[in-house]
Amino acid sequence: MNSTALSTIAATGFTVAFFHAAIPTHWLPFVLVSRARGWSHAKTLGVVALAGAGHVALTSLLGLVIAWFGFKLDERVGAAFPWVAAGFLGAMGLLYFWRQWRGGGICHHPVPGGHHHVSEHCGHEQDHTHWDEELKDTALVSATSGDRAAVGGLFLMLTLSPCEGFLPIYLAGVKFGRMGFFTLSAILAVAALAAMLLFTSLALHGLERFKVKFFERYEAGLLGVLFTGLGVLVLVLER
Repeated sequence: MNSTALSTIAATGFTVAFFHAAIPTHWLPFVLVSRARGWSHAKTLGVVALAGAGHVALTSLLGLVIAWFGFKLDERVGAAFPWVAAGFLGAMGLLYFWRQWRGGGICHHPVPGGHHHVSEHCGHEQDHTHWDEELKDTALVSATSGDRAAVGGLFLMLTLSPCEGFLPIYLAGVKFGRMGFFTLSAILAVAALAAMLLFTSLALHGLERFKVKFFERYEAGLLGVLFTGLGVLVLVLER
C-alpha cells in the first residue's frame, strides 16, 4: 500500500475515534460529578484527560493484539492479505448496519456502584438526564466519599469500555507495520482526547444542547458506512 492508503485509513480512524468520543457517555458523567462535587474546570478536565488516557491505553493494547494477529496472517497469506482485511472490514460494516437496523448502537457505560439497567436495545430515545439516576447514591457523587473514589470510579468507567469501533482500523493498517500501528494509536489518542475535552469544556460552560445526539443515535450506521467504504478503498488503493 502507498501513503495515500495510510492517509485514508488514518482519516477514517480519526473520524471514528472523534465522533465515538463525542457521545455523551464519554463526557457527561464527568460534568455531572464535577458539578456535584464543586470541582473547578481545570480539575474536571484533568480527570477527563486521565480517564481518557486509560481509555486510549486499553484500546491501543487490544489494537496491538489485533495488529500482531494481522502481522502473522500477512506472513501466511501474503498478497491475499488485502482481500482478507477488506473482507473483515466489510463484515464489520455489515455487523454495524445490522445493529443500526435492530435499533442498537451505543450502550451506556456501567457506572461503578450504580444501578445499570441492561436492555436488548440501547435507549436512544431517552434523554441524557438518565445519568442523574445512574449516578445517584454512588461514590462518584456521595458527600461521604472523597474525590479519590470519584476519580477512580470515573477512570474505571471509561477505561474498561474501550473504543470497539476503532479496533478494525488497526487491521487495515497492518501492511504498514509498526509505523502504521503507532501512527493509528497516536490518531486514536489525539481524536478521542480532543473530543472528550472539547465537549466536556462546552458543557461546563453551559452549552449542553449542541447536536451530538445524531451521532449517538446513528453511530452504528455511520460506522457501517465507514468500514464498508474503507474495505473497498483497501482493495482499490492496493491495486
